[in-house]
Amino acid sequence: MDVLGKALMAMAVLIFVVGALIYLFGRVGGGFLPGDIVVRRGSFTFAFPIVTMLLISLLLTLVLNVFFRH
Repeated sequence: MDVLGKALMAMAVLIFVVGALIYLFGRVGGGFLPGDIVVRRGSFTFAFPIVTMLLISLLLTLVLNVFFRH
């Protein structure tokens, strides 16, 4: 049961962090962080959110290491 409790807490923290990022960065800059690649050509938009993916990966790694450290 300890592992399940830790996993649920980690998921809650992750959901909170992702929600906060969406809320904060959705209001500024169209939802993209500086460094994300966005190409707009007429009615076509291509977005490659590399910085956003790196930030989420870093946060997820830190949260999971805190909860699942041996």
